[in-house]
Amino acid sequence: MSELVAVSLEDGIAVITVQNPPVNALGPGVPKALLDAVAAAERDAAVQALVIIGGGKTFIAGADINELLAAAKNPESGGPDIHPLLARVEDCFKPVVMAIHGTALGGGLELAMAGHYRVAVADALLGAPESNLGIIPGAEGTQRLPRLVGVANAVDLCVSGHLVKAGEAKDLGLIDRVVEGDLLTAACAFAREIADAPVSKTRHRNGGLNNVEANETAFAAGREQARKIRPHQTAPLHAIDAIEAATKLPFEEGCKREREIAKLCLASPQAQAMIHVFFAERGVSKVPGLAKDAPTYPIRTVGIIGAGTMGGGIAMACVNAGLSVLLKDTSQEALDRGIATITKNYNRSVQRGRTPQAVMDQRMAMIHAQLSYDGFEDADLIIEAAFESMEVKKALFTDIEKIAKPDCVLATNTSTLDIDAIAAMTSRPGMVVGLHFFSPANVMRLVEIVRGKETSQKTLATAVAVAKTLKKIGVVVGNAYGFVGNRMMFAYMREAQFLVEEGALPEQVDKALTDFGMAMGIFAVDDLGGIDLLYRVRQETKHLDKPGVRKPVVHDRLYESGRWGQKRNAGWYKYDDKLKPSPDPFVRELVEKTSTELGFSRRAISNEEIIERCFYAMVNEGAKILDEGLAYRAADIDVIYTTGYGFPTWRGGPMWFGDAVGLQKVYARICAFEKQFGPDLWAPAPLLKRLAENGSTFAARDEKDPK
Repeated sequence: MSELVAVSLEDGIAVITVQNPPVNALGPGVPKALLDAVAAAERDAAVQALVIIGGGKTFIAGADINELLAAAKNPESGGPDIHPLLARVEDCFKPVVMAIHGTALGGGLELAMAGHYRVAVADALLGAPESNLGIIPGAEGTQRLPRLVGVANAVDLCVSGHLVKAGEAKDLGLIDRVVEGDLLTAACAFAREIADAPVSKTRHRNGGLNNVEANETAFAAGREQARKIRPHQTAPLHAIDAIEAATKLPFEEGCKREREIAKLCLASPQAQAMIHVFFAERGVSKVPGLAKDAPTYPIRTVGIIGAGTMGGGIAMACVNAGLSVLLKDTSQEALDRGIATITKNYNRSVQRGRTPQAVMDQRMAMIHAQLSYDGFEDADLIIEAAFESMEVKKALFTDIEKIAKPDCVLATNTSTLDIDAIAAMTSRPGMVVGLHFFSPANVMRLVEIVRGKETSQKTLATAVAVAKTLKKIGVVVGNAYGFVGNRMMFAYMREAQFLVEEGALPEQVDKALTDFGMAMGIFAVDDLGGIDLLYRVRQETKHLDKPGVRKPVVHDRLYESGRWGQKRNAGWYKYDDKLKPSPDPFVRELVEKTSTELGFSRRAISNEEIIERCFYAMVNEGAKILDEGLAYRAADIDVIYTTGYGFPTWRGGPMWFGDAVGLQKVYARICAFEKQFGPDLWAPAPLLKRLAENGSTFAARDEKDPK
């Protein structure tokens, strides 16, 4: 038998084990090897029933990602073809039991559903997460799933993409039994129980498909759910269309319709973008010059300086990953406030059923709140998460230098400041690295790992490993003001504020941005983060300002008026007691007065201009960042923005968006903006100019020089 599949006979049960590590993906050769194994077992008179199981840590986690990428580049192919395997399994006249541990996702779930029975261990996860990639279950998944779990549940699983544990899967009808102990032993015992029973083919289970009224209600609810949780995305709606076909067409015709829809999805710009992000997230850990097996410092105890919003969130992320935390602040009041916020966050998670009370108690016990540096001498990693002030951070690193053990990694959570200047306060700059978390740090997936000029390979490798330990996506970037994410964000915010000073209003700009797909409008983001915070950052970095270059004005006037955002129920918007925003006549009056003082004759500004100026400014800044070597790949920038800044995944990130628009068009518009507004802020990036003139793309640059 193939090396990808092992077969053994266990007292009348043919055990077929998939051996395609690390996740037993249905990659090249696996479907054919499985098909041959099933056919051979069916012919073997000594076999009463079959058990299909995954070797190692999981059942089958889905399709092979490289085949997925190939399918995205050639949508007409329809992707990997496992239909013959599914038919062979379901048509086997001997019972086929799927034994599930780890995950059964995508194509793995589709294979499992073709079996006659499914058993799983309690912590197994099952799901149809294809909508996360802009596609649908295209291997008969939309046809079998409603036959097993009902139409409404199938719609929910495909639209949400959420995974279910074995207990819930059994309640839904997706599996037949949750088993304890050794999975293989339990699966074989189950197979012997049902060995003489007639096989039940999933495709023949039509009983739950015929309630027209209930189905229409489910489809309407699913489409509303899709619009709510996945706005602008087409794949969830296409998945509902495919499930609807299952209720109206015979199985084979439904499968044909599903394949047509699957090809349509694969060819869509959204799927191309989302698959790009999928691969980009997995590519960021490949750091040029850093070996995959580079040595790291062991990290068990983390000292965190600052118990505010960022420090508390980082503490939660650490203890969630099993790391012990020393949480220091300068006053008991600040510590109490920080611990109260952490407790509140965990209580909310417990109340929603996401975290057991015992787990919360265990994690809280791992956070040691204190006013002194006691114990920091034993910390493996110290993260400074204090106020965004170079003076404050330099003073703290001077203190840390005296306390930390020689092999302790020293990290700063600064979002803008010079890592090298901070590292210079120590005698060991090679141990210093930036770990720029995003708020709330216990939730947000992104960490910008800032590499200083002296940061050692081992320190950098440790930072990358820490991000993985915390289940974060760590993107290594260079050291410059704002690093990558905030440097581009400042260009984005600058243009949004200029647009308001020239004739737009905050609510118009924000609506254009959310209609584009951003999670929040930029002015709503500013109010959420705090106008005072950005104001202080600007004061801190005034020395970087170039004389004579235009700067936003209204923002500073809001700060001076005491309108600091949601924390004061007034910023760019006014807020009610539930923090619901509404346009404020005060802001309109302030904006119009400022426009007059600046000499602008307010004009009507189109949504198209809003989108072009906000996002083309980001693309141009991103191109400069790539030319300067602050980001290794355009894809790295896309990951930063889709995981940290609310950029829509279905647009692929700002650099992919620039490619999708066409860099020639983007370049031409930037040249026009340069003529209109001057070269100080709109001079085209040299890389953008080169790519546009050569008819190339950022993606092609990444492929040519993948670092």
